[in-house]
Amino acid sequence: MTVKDVVANNFRLLCGKRGITPNELATLSGVTPSTVYSLLDERRRDVSIITIKKLCDGLEISLGEFFSTPEFEALEPEIQ
Repeated sequence: MTVKDVVANNFRLLCGKRGITPNELATLSGVTPSTVYSLLDERRRDVSIITIKKLCDGLEISLGEFFSTPEFEALEPEIQ
C-alpha cells in the first residue's frame, strides 16, 4: 500500500465515521468536490499536504491526529 492509498483510505474512514459524503467534506474544508474526488481516486498518485491540511481542518482534526494511525506506521520506507 502506498502513502497516497493510506491517505485516501483514512479520509474515507473518517467520512464514514462522521456520516458525511466527499461533497460534504469538500464544503466543510473549503475545497472543490473535484479536489476531494481526485484525492480519493486510486489512479491519481500525488496528493498535496496543503489539501490534506484543509481536509483535516474541515474535519476539525490536527495533522498529527490524521497521521497517527497504525496504517501510516506500517508503511515501508520510500528510500531503499
